[in-house]
Amino acid sequence: MFDPDIAPSGTLLGLLQRGRGDGPLHALAAPRAEALAALEACVLRDPRLDWRVESRSLYYARLYSDLEGPLDGIEQHLFHPDDLIAPDEHRCGLALSVLGHLAGYGRRDALRLLRRYAATGGCWEWALDELAVRDDDEAALRALGPAVVARFPHTPEGEAELARAVREAYEPRPWQLWAEDGAHPGTAARVRRAQEQVSFDRWQRQLRPAGPTPGWSVGAVLVWAQEGLAAYPAVERDQPAARCLAAVAGPEDRPTLLEAARQGPSAARAAALRHLTDRRDPQRLDLIEAAACCGDERVERAALESFERLRDDDAMARARAWAPRTDPLGSAAARILARHGGPQDAGLVLAALRRTVQTGGADADGLDALVAGAGRLAAGAPGHEGQLTACRAAPVLRHLYRETSSSQLRGTAAQALAAADPGFGAGFAVECLWDCEESTRELAAHKAASGDVRVLTQLRRLAADPAEEAEVQTAVRGRLSSGGPGR
Repeated sequence: MFDPDIAPSGTLLGLLQRGRGDGPLHALAAPRAEALAALEACVLRDPRLDWRVESRSLYYARLYSDLEGPLDGIEQHLFHPDDLIAPDEHRCGLALSVLGHLAGYGRRDALRLLRRYAATGGCWEWALDELAVRDDDEAALRALGPAVVARFPHTPEGEAELARAVREAYEPRPWQLWAEDGAHPGTAARVRRAQEQVSFDRWQRQLRPAGPTPGWSVGAVLVWAQEGLAAYPAVERDQPAARCLAAVAGPEDRPTLLEAARQGPSAARAAALRHLTDRRDPQRLDLIEAAACCGDERVERAALESFERLRDDDAMARARAWAPRTDPLGSAAARILARHGGPQDAGLVLAALRRTVQTGGADADGLDALVAGAGRLAAGAPGHEGQLTACRAAPVLRHLYRETSSSQLRGTAAQALAAADPGFGAGFAVECLWDCEESTRELAAHKAASGDVRVLTQLRRLAADPAEEAEVQTAVRGRLSSGGPGR
């Protein structure tokens, strides 16, 4: 993933890039030109750390609607010559998704842009998927068929690419319309042949062997795992090899597996280590400790991933001993305690959380588990001890909420603050009603106190918004029907 340039959290641009609820509130209070410039900067250069798990499109579309923003900037971005030279979904995907939501809100200019881009743009599949769920005009969708299908030449390769496009379409509705379009018989015939090819390919895949398989012995499996690294391109086989070992290894093979896990070649060692850990071998924890600092990235990864799957008493005891360490094994141990530990582990988890933030910043790897664990353990600690744990956790959780660039991590921090910070309902929970993440808005619908006059207005808006997610609307309507948020 690329590393986006994120502005400071106290600026309007920084708030909008992060998808924070304060972003729209500040944008509506700022000069309109400034707010539109910041919004357009976010949409045209996707600020998400991981676009596959973070939401922004509905958040930005709502602000476009509130500001009555023009779409000239998006149009110029989508139809830039670079789009045809090197189509890139990372470059255009967010803008197309925003247009889709705007079309859902009734913006005809957004719908026209999507239709035009589907016919001529480089990332036309994305635009077509948006139209498939937003465009109620079947005549307009049918009219796109010839332009889209004409992208594929009348060659065996072109027909194969057309079949691939039909197979991978998120929503088949446009293709079904084109297959039945009597006004364009040539287009309809090609689409029907592609649909038939998709069905035939699926049948062939079911009959086709899955690929090379190892021999039925422990030694053959370990050799097969290692041979994957010699292939071009290299194939990581330690995980599938570990699954094969579960089928072929018996008690008599334990010495061979222990030897491989101690000093075998890279992939074979990783496979043996995963297998022995899954089988709860008595030496698994010693093997993990040795492998976690061996200098081989593949073996270290296998050791840490195997360790984090454990939750038995021996593993928990070793995690408590290793959690103060400042190396990757200590971080993995702290994550185990965060997920499965008890109230007595809150101090170790909180110390690891602070250490991770100090060394890696607000977007460091592994923070999600530590943040969720800090909130869980603070909520579960009894009486006065629980209050002290919550008080110690709240400052770093607030820092992460404000500073992280990941809206997923911010949502996790909000969940933790709801348990650890008594002031959450009257503070961050109010802002969360405007957050970009569905789960964060749902949390706010349950927790936001009604002392702020904006809360009831936003709850009513969310309840009436047809684009809002069902879980959020359920929470909002339940809150409204119960007489409104408690103070």
